[in-house]
Amino acid sequence: MNLPYIDIARPGFSTKSREVMDARSESWCARTPFGLAVLRHRQAGQLLRDRRLRQGSHAWPDIIGISGRFAEFWKSSLISIEGTEHKRLRRIAQSALSNDFVLSLEPAFRGIAADLADNLRETDTFEFVDSLSEPFAGRAIATLLALPASDADEIAKDASTLGLAMGLNARNHEAAVNAACSRLSELAAELIDRARHGRDSIGYVARLVREADATGFADRQALIDLVVISIFGGVDTTRAQLAFAAYLFAQHADQWLWLRQNPEMVPQAIEEVIRRYPTTTWATREALQTFEHDGVEIRKGATIHIFVHATATDPATGVDETFNIREPQKSHFGFGAGAHHCLGQFVARTDMAAALFELLGRWQGITLVGRPEFLPDSGNTSPACLVIRPTWA
Repeated sequence: MNLPYIDIARPGFSTKSREVMDARSESWCARTPFGLAVLRHRQAGQLLRDRRLRQGSHAWPDIIGISGRFAEFWKSSLISIEGTEHKRLRRIAQSALSNDFVLSLEPAFRGIAADLADNLRETDTFEFVDSLSEPFAGRAIATLLALPASDADEIAKDASTLGLAMGLNARNHEAAVNAACSRLSELAAELIDRARHGRDSIGYVARLVREADATGFADRQALIDLVVISIFGGVDTTRAQLAFAAYLFAQHADQWLWLRQNPEMVPQAIEEVIRRYPTTTWATREALQTFEHDGVEIRKGATIHIFVHATATDPATGVDETFNIREPQKSHFGFGAGAHHCLGQFVARTDMAAALFELLGRWQGITLVGRPEFLPDSGNTSPACLVIRPTWA
């Protein structure tokens, strides 16, 4: 089968580009310098759950050419391991992040958002990421970890720095990424020791330690890596998706006003933000054997990237690229699917909803000031500079 080719290594490449949409109209997948790109929704859902594939991003540091502490952590963390070890560690994390526990933190999440927003009331314009979404994400994860708010900024900056390792230009940030990963690993080790010595009994890490002890899980380094990946995912996702929400609602004032009148639809609005502007631009798998899927041979060892935006806006789903929070849309793969479905997705959905509720009650509208700047639209992306002027209620 003659597949289209997409040069995802080209400077300025975007997963939302016309060349990606044109390739999607031609075929369900395309060739890239780093393997196949899946562009349609049906095949994406099938392959994310296909047991002939394993998590593919374990090889990302080697593919992109980075080494050191981050590469070591990434290859051994929950996101990269498979089989019995993965299932056991995942069960421990799932128990520690039970819905009841996460929902018990919702009032605190709302209080954080309210405090940050109210402190900006006398500021005419401000940069959204630095002033609101990053400090919110940092304080939310500090709450999850039962840490004081004073620790939040440093944690958030280190977690955001790790996100730079997911981009095609990761080598440019190698030293900073490794330093941030080392600091977060040291923090995770301290939190585990604190829980084991009875100085924390209520936070996420204390719950992890109890679950690990109850099941006889004794791999300390695996727990350290689990805490680091939880911090990384928790901060980076919330920070970026809230900023993308502000960007989208600034361009769709009518939908912000509608949401203010229908706040019960906040969860649906969050799903639409992720569908339209996912911070995780692709999910990766690796073939464990050679097989054929929908007329395309996938050879053993091949890398497969599920393009989150392209698959979520596939015309075959009955939707398009139009941002529309008023109607439920086909499910997206912003949190992946299958055995490696994001463990922290309920935390992200809960804290983002808490923040959006508080902003809706305070802002009648959002206006962009100047031209926004964005990280490259590959790997993990985010607004890098988003200056806004809210209209206060």
